[in-house]
Amino acid sequence: MSHAVTRALFDEVMVPNYAPAAIIPVKGEGSRLWDQEGREYIDFAGGIAVSCLGHCHPALVKSLTEQGQTLWHLSNVLTNEPALRLAKKLVDSTFSEKVFFCNSGAEANEAALKLARRYAIEHGSKDKTKIIAFEQGFHGRTFFTVTVGGQATYSDGFGPKPGDVEHIPYNDLAALEAIIDDQTCAVMMEPLQGEGGIISPDLAFAKKVRELCDKHNALLIFDEVQTGVGRTGELYAYMGLDVTPDILTSAKALGGGFPIGAMLTTTEIAASMKVGTHGSTYGGNPLACAVAETAYDIVNSEEVLNGVKQREQWFREALDAINEKYQVFSEIRGKGLLLGAVLNEQYQGRARDFLVAAADQGLMVLVAGANVVRFTPSLIVPQADVEQGMQRFEQAVAKVANA
Repeated sequence: MSHAVTRALFDEVMVPNYAPAAIIPVKGEGSRLWDQEGREYIDFAGGIAVSCLGHCHPALVKSLTEQGQTLWHLSNVLTNEPALRLAKKLVDSTFSEKVFFCNSGAEANEAALKLARRYAIEHGSKDKTKIIAFEQGFHGRTFFTVTVGGQATYSDGFGPKPGDVEHIPYNDLAALEAIIDDQTCAVMMEPLQGEGGIISPDLAFAKKVRELCDKHNALLIFDEVQTGVGRTGELYAYMGLDVTPDILTSAKALGGGFPIGAMLTTTEIAASMKVGTHGSTYGGNPLACAVAETAYDIVNSEEVLNGVKQREQWFREALDAINEKYQVFSEIRGKGLLLGAVLNEQYQGRARDFLVAAADQGLMVLVAGANVVRFTPSLIVPQADVEQGMQRFEQAVAKVANA
């Protein structure tokens, strides 16, 4: 293998907004990766909840190859068959009636926020612009979405922020009741906070958010960029909450690793996004939509969705067994295959230590803040890979606990 491309080259040529690991993966198959040295890793990170069918799934490779031999790009001056087929499937299997395609979760959320403001101004008043969001939320890295996300670490330092955005604690009904009013155009929330620590919503809270939005003629936006497309064991997480949003955003797993995002909404609300009000040059790209259609068909099946729930139990049982030995976690949070092992008081602030130790043992995991080790593996990860991966994770936990 060629070693001409090294980690040192990153520091030489790339903008320093990332600090990638020393290894450089060069091959992936299923739930496994191999680096330049040929070392194997089990992947419980999934490209941050993106690779929902693992690496190089044969059906996705086939769709990409076939589409790549026919039509790559048109822009939105013209539509295309893969985009229309995928949109129809999204509409048929969700609450939505209209779809907007883009390239990422941030772009989907940007579109959702712009649409909510536009709709409220057209159907309410020019002053109906307040957006309510939640502390520790994460909605992307555009200036609008990073402002709506409730983490100042990501939004401070870039000058004046977009205005009329308010943040309250997640699951705090009293705080929401105190701040929502008739000038509120939208409430934006994750139906399970990911980056903020794998925090599930109280069912009663989620239902009350819907009621308060209806009372004040505000739109409810669900950011399902991380929770969507099977991650929680439902096709979309709202289905497990019995709460229907007005706008939903989807990305990450939607393309199974190929960049694509989507905003879903109703015909009435979509009407405010008239010709020329918003757009995306690559949005609805035939390559992306062809791959996403195949991924969507595979995930949106009883076998895969029920399998996610079974795999959640494998992970929980393994993590509980590890914790019985080493007493490092206070709880295991989350749903489906979006799980977080929360560090107890003794190990506060050391989530990255566990991530690094896991990589040393040949396992890729994530963090969700400084106190949560996050797991977002392939939705079809084999049981043998879960068992072996958890053996490696136990070795990593032992290394940290015994240091």
